[in-house]
Amino acid sequence: MRILVTNDDGINAPGLKVIEAIAAEIAGPDGEVWVVAPAFEQSGVGHKISYTHPMMIMELAPRRFATEGSPADCVLAGLYEVLDGARPDLVLSGVNRGNNSAENTLYSGTIGGAMEAALQGMKAIALSQYIGPRSADMEGGMFEPAVLHGTKVVRDLLERGLWDDTDYRLFYNVNFPAVPADEVKGVKVAAQGFRRHTSFGVEPHVSPSGRKFLWIKGGPQGVPTLPGTDAAANLDGWISVTPMRCDLTAHESLDTLRERLE
Repeated sequence: MRILVTNDDGINAPGLKVIEAIAAEIAGPDGEVWVVAPAFEQSGVGHKISYTHPMMIMELAPRRFATEGSPADCVLAGLYEVLDGARPDLVLSGVNRGNNSAENTLYSGTIGGAMEAALQGMKAIALSQYIGPRSADMEGGMFEPAVLHGTKVVRDLLERGLWDDTDYRLFYNVNFPAVPADEVKGVKVAAQGFRRHTSFGVEPHVSPSGRKFLWIKGGPQGVPTLPGTDAAANLDGWISVTPMRCDLTAHESLDTLRERLE
């Protein structure tokens, strides 16, 4: 099996080492793991592509490359330059430091990498690790749940998950809870949730020169979403698996809108 790996935390991020190890187990001794990751952190860039300017790509080691672009750029670079059109059997994006549940999904470069892979007709899974009060005390480090459960989740999705070849094909968003690996309750298939009464915002700061700068600031991540959705499952100790598509159409509104407008 040939697997392409990317992330949004950058080529030196600890979560990338985790997903490389997962990919190596899945690919097997006769398989190939190719890494194309951003040279610098690209968190929050979503599905951005470097459409209006070129990006440098550097080979750091055999089958290991860094680009100046986004995770979606990395997938494009991996497919059309690094692999020269050879199709990977799977694209893995992550493991992100921090959850990509609920509305975080819409901002996530980790999800953007998986989304681009799906648009290119490839199987894709994004993996993220929730960070919480207990993360710093885990014996295996904050990525312990992803390290010990990640391979099984990916393998189960490959063997028993739903895959299709439609125009907007399925891809998967996986989030690991911030509890020790031996306390993980299992896997929950969950819809994308929404954290009510919290959102991204800005925090102003004034520089020594008197100029004002704005930091983008996220809301509290311990706010549960509705029962049966991703963040609620994660905060209750479950690994969430959410099937997704890139089609943003509100299909349930089409017939009513036709009646009103056509």
